[in-house]
Amino acid sequence: MDSILFQINQKPQSKGKPGLPKTPTDFAVVTKNGLEDDFNNFRNFKKDNDPNMALMLLSYDIIKNLNMEGWPVKPGDLGENLTFSNIEYSKFAPSQQYSVGEIEMEICFICDPCMTLKHLPYIGNKRIKDFIKTLLGRRGWYAKVLKPGKIKKGDLLRRI
Repeated sequence: MDSILFQINQKPQSKGKPGLPKTPTDFAVVTKNGLEDDFNNFRNFKKDNDPNMALMLLSYDIIKNLNMEGWPVKPGDLGENLTFSNIEYSKFAPSQQYSVGEIEMEICFICDPCMTLKHLPYIGNKRIKDFIKTLLGRRGWYAKVLKPGKIKKGDLLRRI
């Protein structure tokens, strides 16, 4: 079964508001800095727009597993830009290159969970420490954009 782009998630800069959850869109333009209409405070202000953090990827199996564990996570909640179905999270690894739609990207490193996740309505201050422990090693992968372009929901994910 082919791996597909299940959902594209973005959130424009909104002063004083957290960047989570990200909201779905059917189409996006991807630049070397990531999705055109997406803003990530951490990447922009603390990491000086690190190109190795242009996109965050997650596979839908992680969301399903979290749901089975009692966490009501939906695509976009963890801050991922691209949610893929029909690929296991464990199949991603640093230096792998993929194409989706018109773009090409390279997996760089795993995304560590952070305190920003407390802004999710089902987490808050009381559950954040447990949620961070739960997400260790499975929050998502950062990727750099090798070739910018357009993507749309349903595009195939291919290893290059």
